[in-house]
Order: sequence, then C-alpha cells, then structure tokens
Amino acid sequence: MSKLERETMKLFSKEFWVDYAGERAVKTVAQTAIAFLGSGSVGLFTIDWTGLASVSLGAGLLSVLTSVAFKKD
Repeated sequence: MSKLERETMKLFSKEFWVDYAGERAVKTVAQTAIAFLGSGSVGLFTIDWTGLASVSLGAGLLSVLTSVAFKKD
C-alpha cells in the first residue's frame, strides 16, 4: 500500500472526522457564535439568528476544510 493510499484511508476514518475535524469544527462554531453575540448588547428577541447561523456555520466549514488541508499525521 502506498503512502498516498494510507493517508487517504486516515482521512476517511471515523477517528479523523469525529475526534479531530468534528471536535474542532464544533468548537469553532461555538466560539464564533459567542463572539457574534458578544459583539453588542442584544436582547434574546433582537438577535439576527440567520446572521448568527450563517457566520458560525461558515466558520465551521472553514475549520473542516482546514482540518483536511493541514491534517495531522
């Protein structure tokens, strides 16, 4: 088995997606949402939920792409 095949198998493993990329993405989404909410004093009913979801999930997607591009061995 070539090195490329071994690396590809690691990339598609459950451990990579759950333990590394998934955990990192969830943390990034949570941190971004907190930063978005903390950027101003807002009431619960005045929060731009669509904007919050868009920014947070976009950051999560970038986190997953970063995990794939710069995968630890």
